[in-house]
Amino acid sequence: MSMDYHVKDALKTKDGLYFSVIQEGLEAGKVLGCFRYRFQKNTWKKYNTEAGNQFLQQYYPHYLYYSAPIDAHVHAVSVAAIEAHYRPVEKLQTLLSSATNDPVINDLILLCQFFKQKGLDTTYIGITGSLLIGAQNSASDIDLVFYQRDCFHQARQRATQLIHEHKCQSLAEKEWQESFTRRDCALSFEEYHWHEQRKGNKLLINGRKVDLTLSLPVTKNSTTKIYSKQGKITLRAKITNDHFSFDTPAQFSLDHPDIKTVLCFSATYTGQSLEGELVEISGQLEQSNEGHQQIIVGSSREAKDEYIRVIG
Repeated sequence: MSMDYHVKDALKTKDGLYFSVIQEGLEAGKVLGCFRYRFQKNTWKKYNTEAGNQFLQQYYPHYLYYSAPIDAHVHAVSVAAIEAHYRPVEKLQTLLSSATNDPVINDLILLCQFFKQKGLDTTYIGITGSLLIGAQNSASDIDLVFYQRDCFHQARQRATQLIHEHKCQSLAEKEWQESFTRRDCALSFEEYHWHEQRKGNKLLINGRKVDLTLSLPVTKNSTTKIYSKQGKITLRAKITNDHFSFDTPAQFSLDHPDIKTVLCFSATYTGQSLEGELVEISGQLEQSNEGHQQIIVGSSREAKDEYIRVIG
């Protein structure tokens, strides 16, 4: 089995649990991930962070893991426990060449045809979420992941064009409300909607919600920094660099005397702010063994009480 594990890949364990990969490569022979699905009695069950932690604690505690390099409790799967490895790019190519009556797959194929007509190279695109592991139902969303920065930003522009051409639709209040409820974030609905609608990474095709995300390989430094958590922090500062704001994790640079970096692991706040904007940030302060300080937003999937908010 390949040892090449990337963020947004999915794993099936030999005991039938499905994890989403959250970090490149291996740590102590394990793949760091997030428990997301279980298939039992012909039914898929999806787990959020809290429910997933409770389930693993009760039935599969060996998947609970403390990562010293990131000073966090996460889920982790040993290589020996992996039964299947799902790769988003390979899965998308398989689905695009398949004949099916599945309405979700047909909407996916149509969207990719629109993107191809507008010059996008689908070899840089993968499919994540329920479609990656075959857990979709008729109401499922489409989650596309892009592995090339320019292709991702082109897709955001093309999505806007497709909406203007009435081939796709923008989200209506109903879809925004549903998205807001799922996120369960610290922002009000009005704040959430204002930030989200300007990102250009959500649209509808035949009324089905589509999310566009960016995932690039992380280049690890030869000297590994070990971070330790210093507690919760809330501050205000200007964004000085938003170039990596849609990455996984998203990264923002700050005009602050001590803290220059924000890393965001929550999709809620990916692309949240533009260079030059004044933001309020609430998250976990971390300090490395070399004295570097950074803020982490999204220490859990839902990131309750952790946020990035534009205030000026």
